[in-house]
Amino acid sequence: MSRMGDVLAGFHAAWEFESDSVLIRYERGIRTPKLFQALGERRVPYEAIAGVTLTPGRRGRTVALRIEPRPGADPLLEAAAGQLKESGDPYRLVLPAERETLAEYYGDELRSQLTESGPAEEFLVGAPDVPLQFKAYDAKATFDGNVVRFRWFWTGASSAKWKAGDQSFPVAELNGVEWRSPEVFEGHLRLLRRDCGDGQPAQADQDPAAVVFGLGYGPVHESLPFAAAVLFAVRQRGTAAAVSAGAPRRDPADIAERIRHLGELHEAGLVTDEEFSSKKAELLAEL
Repeated sequence: MSRMGDVLAGFHAAWEFESDSVLIRYERGIRTPKLFQALGERRVPYEAIAGVTLTPGRRGRTVALRIEPRPGADPLLEAAAGQLKESGDPYRLVLPAERETLAEYYGDELRSQLTESGPAEEFLVGAPDVPLQFKAYDAKATFDGNVVRFRWFWTGASSAKWKAGDQSFPVAELNGVEWRSPEVFEGHLRLLRRDCGDGQPAQADQDPAAVVFGLGYGPVHESLPFAAAVLFAVRQRGTAAAVSAGAPRRDPADIAERIRHLGELHEAGLVTDEEFSSKKAELLAEL
């Protein structure tokens, strides 16, 4: 870029150009889309960008500069699966028409930094921070980074879900997520489980691995960042598992010694019960 730290400000957001990325900061205000406010800011590495476009806005009063992320680079867009409205596109910067020349300049500068194209092999843009939660029509959904939990509401949950009971889904048991926007008919968030294949119920209101949306329940700015964070964790877990699968096994005697030392710390009160159990499980998994 011409100068590191240059800022291009538009309606609802500003792009700050850095040596290796664009930092998008979203405004907080009544007119700013709620999804932008929920995201706060996003750092987009140049390697995550496939292209940049500049198009005229409505009635010739505005122009829109848009970053085109590479497919698979952003967990938010992967979860959204093309369902976001243009006004809710976090990569679209709208400016007054009189700033078109400036927007064109920065668009050209940004293009000059791009070297990658095609689908990304891993997520290059970070996920929304956890913990996250939102109220669906039939449950409260929470995610702490490791486990997704659904706690059913008696006013909205189906009998099938009540019979199944409240649900907990460790990230390790998931393949991905299916998000259907609450702004269309029958929106929902479904967790795709490794052990189910195509065996999950077709109807989200009958599936204990899904929560359904309704008027005021599961809005985009709450449910989509949630879905993106889960998808990111699932993908990261899969990458870590693939790496560890190719790693050599640890010496059992070394593992036993470390567990013994961990036990001593636990008995001395320096490690909690939860920390002891978690770390012991990690060590045993290395055998």
